[in-house]
Amino acid sequence: MMRRRLVAGSLALLGMAALPLRAAPPAHEQSRIERLIRYVESQKAIKFIRNGTEYTAEDAGKFLRGKLEAMGSEVTTARQFIKRIASRSSMSGQPYQVRMADGQTVLAENFLEDELQRIERQPS
Repeated sequence: MMRRRLVAGSLALLGMAALPLRAAPPAHEQSRIERLIRYVESQKAIKFIRNGTEYTAEDAGKFLRGKLEAMGSEVTTARQFIKRIASRSSMSGQPYQVRMADGQTVLAENFLEDELQRIERQPS
């Protein structure tokens, strides 16, 4: 009986060892993600809409950092960060939106993709 438990435990450990581990994003991608979050935080005249509620840029940045910490193992690039973390609610599935200073509302995914493209055009 003890031998069976030992064998079963060893097999469980071997099975866990075979699971792929998700690595943290490479340093350059982490930097791009951080730049996107800082960009969000800097947009003082803009409101971020999550599940129907408006939030300040500062609150949106805090939220994105927290969600990245909780779900960061799911992303290895800035584009994945936008798609999987910063575009829609993982609870309701509703897309995040951004209300611009002029009142126009755009999808947060498009807002962040535009900024990422601007970052990519800058010389390294």
